[in-house]
Amino acid sequence: MNLTGKAKLAGVMGWPVGHSRSPRLHGYWLEKYKIDGAYVPLSVRPEDLGVALTALPKLGFAGVNLTIPHKEAALALVARVEETARLIGAVNTIVVEPDLSLTAWNTDVIGFEAALREGAPYLDTTGHAVVLGAGGAARAVLAALTNLGFWKIGIVNRTQDRALALAKSLRRLGEVRGVVNWDCVDWEKRAKALEGATLLVNTTSLGMRGQPALDLDLSALPKTAVVADIVYVPLETPLLTAARARGNSVVDGLGMLLHQARPGFKAWFGIDPAVTPALRAHVLGDG
Repeated sequence: MNLTGKAKLAGVMGWPVGHSRSPRLHGYWLEKYKIDGAYVPLSVRPEDLGVALTALPKLGFAGVNLTIPHKEAALALVARVEETARLIGAVNTIVVEPDLSLTAWNTDVIGFEAALREGAPYLDTTGHAVVLGAGGAARAVLAALTNLGFWKIGIVNRTQDRALALAKSLRRLGEVRGVVNWDCVDWEKRAKALEGATLLVNTTSLGMRGQPALDLDLSALPKTAVVADIVYVPLETPLLTAARARGNSVVDGLGMLLHQARPGFKAWFGIDPAVTPALRAHVLGDG
């Protein structure tokens, strides 16, 4: 790739950031569309996030993605926050506006919706969904499920107070979309919570490479249910392997990563990129 003095710049901020596949993903698009630009990993400590964001316009950046642990902290550090992102309390995409101010979005919501529609086109989105976890990723997934029209959404988390606070923060969005029931479930009762569910989503890091596997008995989950995991390293988590073995349809975490990247790339580089099998293979390291 040949960069000039007019190259457009973007990147991803995290601590750590070395695990991120985003540079590989955006680099593929930059090469494919022959754009004079670069997307770089930016290792930023939590205490330095404010300084780093303020520096973006001064360094000529068009914007950045945010990953762990910055998605919630950035809310108070930008000029504007898109409404859905404000409601769910987490952002993942920053855009430098023409006046050099910063606007924050949450494109994880769009990404998960698109991944679910692509990976499970026949999913009953009027049914009962169960979500494991209550962190920043869970916020986006819960907002996506609310937008899709699930009538009941269960949040299973080790800390009940965090789950209750999350359900409360999303209540307004739920009222607008018609969700009639939020159910916060004790972690010890996670297996029973699967009864009657049409969708199970893991938003925790359990099952990620280097992390413990998710300990979950799936016997109460209907075999017609879809099981999704936002973890994509490894692509086939122990949860997805177990679900597939009993006949459940599964959706891996890579689709969410690919689709959430599109709005940011369009805002920074001016092209709405395509999510293709070739892109998927490239991001996985096979191309």
